[in-house]
Amino acid sequence: MSGAGAPSLTLDGSGLRVVVVAASWHTTVMDGLLDGARRALGKAGVTEVREVRVPGSFELPVAAAKAAASGVDAVVALGVVIRGGTPHFEYVCQAATQGLSSVALTTGVPVGFGLLTCDDEAQALDRAGLPGSSEDKGAEAAEAAVATVLALRDL
Repeated sequence: MSGAGAPSLTLDGSGLRVVVVAASWHTTVMDGLLDGARRALGKAGVTEVREVRVPGSFELPVAAAKAAASGVDAVVALGVVIRGGTPHFEYVCQAATQGLSSVALTTGVPVGFGLLTCDDEAQALDRAGLPGSSEDKGAEAAEAAVATVLALRDL
């Protein structure tokens, strides 16, 4: 299981400003990812959270860049791409991943990476933080963003 070895984080994100940028494709999976991010941010004490929806995962980097430039402390990017029968999967996954990495490195604003890249819908549902899911990648992405803000403050 890919979640094996994940850290157990206790985070104090009080006072942080976070934008969650979420794709719109695959509604059930996205609803689970968003709920997980909301739960994790709430548990960390983050009260200033703004959510922005974009059409798909390809659009996540530009929205994340705009959010990062607005002066927030962190961005959480959530999306899902499910493999089909064309190279579209590889192009979208690569562009979104490189784009989100670029946003974090260019702006210095942590970007929690919650982009699921799955072979089928069952894999996506199993990672969406829904009842019966084995993983909660929305929560993990939110926790990673908050933890990185806190780590960067110590540098």
